[in-house]
Amino acid sequence: MDRQELISRVKETSYLEGDFTLRSGKKSKYYLDKYLFETQPDILEALGGEFAKHAGDDVDVIAGAELGGVALAAAAAMQTGKRWIIIRNSKKDYGTSKMIEGVLNKGEVVLLVEDIATTGGQVLEAAKIITEAGAKVKKIVCVIDRRQGAGENITGAGYKFESILTKEDLGIKD
Repeated sequence: MDRQELISRVKETSYLEGDFTLRSGKKSKYYLDKYLFETQPDILEALGGEFAKHAGDDVDVIAGAELGGVALAAAAAMQTGKRWIIIRNSKKDYGTSKMIEGVLNKGEVVLLVEDIATTGGQVLEAAKIITEAGAKVKKIVCVIDRRQGAGENITGAGYKFESILTKEDLGIKD
């Protein structure tokens, strides 16, 4: 799928208009429903390929935060052949009670993938968990940057940040 087709497919499957409250607490007249594009096999495969472009030879593991980042990390892992992990939002009260599912070793380099970045709050929490486990986040890459502070917050926290698409790519004006 070429870039223009990816843009069209993401917008046609996930763009909704109305009055929405985002995870960040911000109000918006539009919503990009990540689950509507992440559950389309053609889009998910294309996004896996886009994330794979950011996973150079120095990346050991691909990580995604639950729930939206899980399918993205799996798609990127399938494109690269690299292991992937899930970063939990909170510890389970049963079983192993881990914040990281899968294998992450100290000193490993991680590509952290994210769905939609507004302020970057959730992905920064995931990056902190990875760092506290002794690994290094090479870069955080999201599918869509809403351009509402995520880039500044993520780079301000010391991480490299890139997006596959932006709200402008999708033709969205606030």
